[in-house]
Amino acid sequence: MKKKITLSLVAVLVVIQFFRIDKTNPPSDPEMSLFVVEQVPENVESIIKNSCFDCHSNNSKYPWYTNVAPVSWWVKSHINEAREELNFNEWGSYSVKKKMHKLEELEEEVGEGEMPLPSYLIAHGDARLTKEEQKRLINWAKGLRTGEKIEEK
Repeated sequence: MKKKITLSLVAVLVVIQFFRIDKTNPPSDPEMSLFVVEQVPENVESIIKNSCFDCHSNNSKYPWYTNVAPVSWWVKSHINEAREELNFNEWGSYSVKKKMHKLEELEEEVGEGEMPLPSYLIAHGDARLTKEEQKRLINWAKGLRTGEKIEEK
């Protein structure tokens, strides 16, 4: 009985490998990018590109483990959800109201340590935000949202 279950499980794992994810990144207009539309300080841009951009943009990089189902399906689902929630490549197409809301959410998610996702950090430890980086990102978002220059201390 155990042997049949094991063989069945192996067969299922082999068969699902034939159901590949689409790793094609959607096209985007460079003029709509956050980094073109807003004046993003270099130190904030590097934080965003290192810790957020892989999921929240149309420039996702798919690591080797996205060749293995069902992990690939899970990763693709996260990327699709992240792009729907906030896409830095489409920032210029957002209404002012939507931008303000996204900045507010960014402050909250980063401030509460919910972004980057802990599951993302397992494979991408270099994306982990230091307290200083969190503060810099939050202050930048708050400043952009309120129109005030928030000084770093």
